[in-house]
Amino acid sequence: MSHTNIGRRSIVACTLAEVSNDGVSTDRIFDDEEAWAGASDKVLVHAAAIGEQDAFEAIVVRYGPQLLRYATTLLNDHGAAEEVVQDTLVAAWKSISDFRFQSSLRTWLFGITAHKVIDQQRRRTATPSEDWVLDRPAEASSVDPAARATNAGFMEDLGLALGELPYKQRACWLLREVEGMSHEEIGQVMALSNGAVRGNLQRARATLSVRMARWR
Repeated sequence: MSHTNIGRRSIVACTLAEVSNDGVSTDRIFDDEEAWAGASDKVLVHAAAIGEQDAFEAIVVRYGPQLLRYATTLLNDHGAAEEVVQDTLVAAWKSISDFRFQSSLRTWLFGITAHKVIDQQRRRTATPSEDWVLDRPAEASSVDPAARATNAGFMEDLGLALGELPYKQRACWLLREVEGMSHEEIGQVMALSNGAVRGNLQRARATLSVRMARWR
């Protein structure tokens, strides 16, 4: 089983157990996950705001893996990232009745995660990035071994290069290039102006361009 699947099951189980007064079993969580899977974010938020745990579970399943990928790449520690995302989702559950869609639900969740990551970073030292969180596509068995080795080398170098970037540059780059957010959404997550977002992205891209020049 992949890191991502393990992380999702752990986050869902721990988060729902935390927000439930009586505790929630992992079996029940995953037996019921289809019930709300097709609902819009707005429907899920309104249902969760009145205490519907299955609706909040659907939010966790929908966005938990993205938050985990982002937190892991910033912290370079899968265990610490799981803790951050669990804290994020518990905080979201507690405040979801106050959410008014001034941003998208996804952006709001990433904003909470960004604050939790900063808190976690104050207590630890960065190490090179784990390349699995960049979600490179699974390679078919027919892929040439030399090409597979080249891809692995590229991802390793990219992870190391990202680990050397200042926090804001790395966070902005990940939100743009991995999560596909607009400059405005990144600004909401990071509490930065559009100009600051652009500046951080430009500096990150310039550094990565130099660092990854041998792969051109």
